Amino acid sequence: MGKAVNPFESFQEQVDEAARYLDVDEGMLNRLKNPERILETNLSVEMDDGSIEVFRAYRSQFNGDRGPYKGGIRYHPGVSRDEVKALSGWMAYKTATVGIPLGGGKGGIIIDPTEYSEDELERITRAFAEELTPIIGVDQDIPAPDVNTGQREMNWIKDTYETLENTTEPGVITGKDISSGGSEGRVEATGRSTVIAAREAFDYLGKDIADATVAVQGYGNAGWISAKLAEELGATVVAVSDSSGGIYDEDGLSAVDAKSHKRETGSVVGYPGAATEITNDELLQLDVDLLIPAALENAITEEIAEGVEADVISEAANGPVTPDGDDVLAEKDTLIVPDILANAGGVTVSYFEWVQNRQRFYWDEERVNEELEAIIVDQFETLVEAYEEHNLPSMRVAAYVVAIQRVVEAAEQSDIWP
Repeated sequence: MGKAVNPFESFQEQVDEAARYLDVDEGMLNRLKNPERILETNLSVEMDDGSIEVFRAYRSQFNGDRGPYKGGIRYHPGVSRDEVKALSGWMAYKTATVGIPLGGGKGGIIIDPTEYSEDELERITRAFAEELTPIIGVDQDIPAPDVNTGQREMNWIKDTYETLENTTEPGVITGKDISSGGSEGRVEATGRSTVIAAREAFDYLGKDIADATVAVQGYGNAGWISAKLAEELGATVVAVSDSSGGIYDEDGLSAVDAKSHKRETGSVVGYPGAATEITNDELLQLDVDLLIPAALENAITEEIAEGVEADVISEAANGPVTPDGDDVLAEKDTLIVPDILANAGGVTVSYFEWVQNRQRFYWDEERVNEELEAIIVDQFETLVEAYEEHNLPSMRVAAYVVAIQRVVEAAEQSDIWP
């Protein structure tokens, strides 16, 4: 088994690679590669049986040159300091890539939420919200959902913050329930941008996504929405997977039926019909036109990349391809739409939610989706221009070149003291 890939090291390699094509001095480059601050805290929480458990939690505020820190909070046993540092960095360049006035942040708790009751999760979430309250705010740091968190947890954080601060401020957090100030279109936003970006990539290659076969690794919110929306464009979804394994049918699966089966049984495995059971690694190496990695980071290593046959990869997950895997795929001329554009629908609609909260004026879903599509299409064109104009090795490097330029321009006009 290969050595585990450190996500923060992968992130820094990506920044270094892009910086080779820019005139950035060493001091500024160091700033671009490291978070401004990290909260690391231990949450002591009473369980249902009266015992006390302690949970390690983090919040990384990576870069605020372009606006308030922005990024999700995940609940997962694999959360680590280096992971949230990497994810907050990716968020900083994601918001810059799509051109919205926000910075990058990320947080998480080391926990398997399936092992705790709803009441326990509420107490854990509110304990974390109490620790976060001094460092978050509508113009300071705006958390959002991530892996294993959703509207419920965001509502708890909002309520805790508003109670402690004796205020009403729905914009302190995004990804909320509609009745608590959430935005229409937010639930589908990450999957929607992933598919819009994939469609634009196929157009760039002179192909039609309607003729594509699709495999989706990871069947949580982003993955299953991606599958459903790709299907609606006419593509054929032939394989999907989750943490338990995957299913494959060369004649096509129903994205909605596979999701219904997962809701009923806890996994896509066992989906009735002609589907063959496969592993996650096998799914990543299927001969398909479009591959959508929508699970966790570092899924496509150098070894896995050697067997990847997809023409286009649209990254619904954050950091799903390691730097070594990127090198292999570049040699194969695989077109990768990088995570910092492809899955930026979530943060973009979170930005819309924040704007609506500030204005106390709410949009319908049609407007949200139209605004999101305009941003993803425009910024894909910006990446293509950078890619071709500077003869860059990949769309990922192009995305970082565009994003770094935008962050540097803001940094030079902000808080670097003479």
